[in-house]
Formats: sequence, C-alpha cells, structure tokens
Amino acid sequence: MEYLVVKWLHILSSTVLFGTGIGSAFYLLTAALARNTAVVAHVSRWVVRADWLFTATTAVLQPLTGWWLMHLAGLPHGTSWIACSIGLYAVAMACWLPVVWLQIRMRDLAFQASERDESLPPAFWRCFGWWVALGVPALVAFLAVFWLMVAKPA
Repeated sequence: MEYLVVKWLHILSSTVLFGTGIGSAFYLLTAALARNTAVVAHVSRWVVRADWLFTATTAVLQPLTGWWLMHLAGLPHGTSWIACSIGLYAVAMACWLPVVWLQIRMRDLAFQASERDESLPPAFWRCFGWWVALGVPALVAFLAVFWLMVAKPA
C-alpha cells in the first residue's frame, strides 16, 4: 500500500509540475506576443505566483518521492533509466531556476511599462528571448523523463 501511495504522489506531483509549467508558459507566451502591456503585466504576475505555489513545491516533491519509490522497489540509483531521468531532471531544473528570475524581471518590467502606459521595453524582450531559449530544453527534458518513467528501458 505504501508503494501505491508514494507512486500516486509521484505521478500527481509530476502532473502538477508539468501542467503548471506548460500552462503558465502558454499564457505568458500568448500574452507577450499580443504585446498588450497591461495584459502581460497581469498574466506575468499570476505566472510568477503559480511558479512559487505549484512548480516550486512539486519540483521538491519529485526527487523526494522518486527516491522513496526507488527505495521501496529496491532499485539502485545506477539503474540506467533512473540515472538518465535524474540527469534530465537536473537539466530541466537548471533551466527553470533562471526562468524564475526572468519571469520576475519580466513581470516587473511589464508593470513599470503598464503604469507609464508604455509598450514593453527592450529589456523585457531580451528576458523573453532567454525565457524561451531556456524553456525549450526544459520541455524536451521533461518529455524525455516522462518517456523513461513509462518505458523503463533496459
């Protein structure tokens, strides 16, 4: 029973982590491309909040529940698909940490521009470019981790 509960927590937290990431990225991307400063300011505020509420908590839960599952199943850390998953998860998190800072910076820049009734400044678009550039490898890494978790290749 313990294994099933931990597995459920692991799957649930991965769903929340991935779903929040892909959902908030979609909304911030579409808001930014619309170039409506007030909308970008509003959406980016909620994206930053979602990252702290959902992404940060599940980003911690994932390795904890994963380790617990390995322990319960008696699987060594060196198991190839587990080691690869851990490496890919580290890549995704290494991309996510600067993305958090970029989102906060983009939010602040959008709010400042919105208060002055101006368009989004060049600094916003530089952050946006880095945000997209870091989001793509994180997305690919998470998709690969999902595949490894399901396929468990030898």
